[in-house]
Amino acid sequence: MFTKQVRTKGKIQTARYLQTFKEGDKVQLSAEPAVHKGVYFRRFHGKTGVILGKRGSCYEVCVKDINMKKTVIVHPVHLKRAR
Repeated sequence: MFTKQVRTKGKIQTARYLQTFKEGDKVQLSAEPAVHKGVYFRRFHGKTGVILGKRGSCYEVCVKDINMKKTVIVHPVHLKRAR
């Protein structure tokens, strides 16, 4: 889950590291193993959530965990836009 495949190892794209989101954007949580800052708990890997706001350089993401809505603070390198 938190390991990279052989062909994806190496430098991280700067655009992914510096990407920005607005409140209400839907995002998917996908961990970038090379960056340890702002990683969420492994239970939330692959989940889709909504951006609630910004906290420092990280984002607050509302994720549904079974029946409860939980707020997770995630660095933007671990987020992808959901379609």
